[in-house]
Amino acid sequence: MGSSSSKPEASSHAWKASLRSSPVARISHDVVESLQTSSETDTSRAQSLELAVQARVASELRKLEAQASAALKEAEEKATSVPETESEANQLSRQTVSKEVEALRARLAKRKQLKPLPESVEQARDGVVKCLLENDRRPLDCWREVEAFKEEVRRLEKGWVEKVVS
Repeated sequence: MGSSSSKPEASSHAWKASLRSSPVARISHDVVESLQTSSETDTSRAQSLELAVQARVASELRKLEAQASAALKEAEEKATSVPETESEANQLSRQTVSKEVEALRARLAKRKQLKPLPESVEQARDGVVKCLLENDRRPLDCWREVEAFKEEVRRLEKGWVEKVVS
């Protein structure tokens, strides 16, 4: 049980390249020295990269804002300088539209003329109303009057359909 230690040996952390399995990487002494003497760390490199990205994004945003403000200024100038011919054309179109509206109103007024109902339909309707007033607590007792009214309406509709079809 206690024959081997539970901690790895200190020499097991060293990297050893075998000459048979992989070629030895040769790095110049100047490169190794510059890496060792460099004060730049991973975090400082990341920070400098982040600052460069932020500066680039800020400059692009300034360009876009300038373009947008120029486009807005141009659109405002176009909107404020309406030519007189367009305003006159709008007035002419308003006049023509109002004339068309008046013509349509006149046509609609002609169509609203309703013919009076035949006497038989009026009598059947009055019968239903009278029955419902008399039997306000029992409206189902007026079924005969309702059926008579429906029959009168059917006859009126049938006569209209025959007149339209022929």
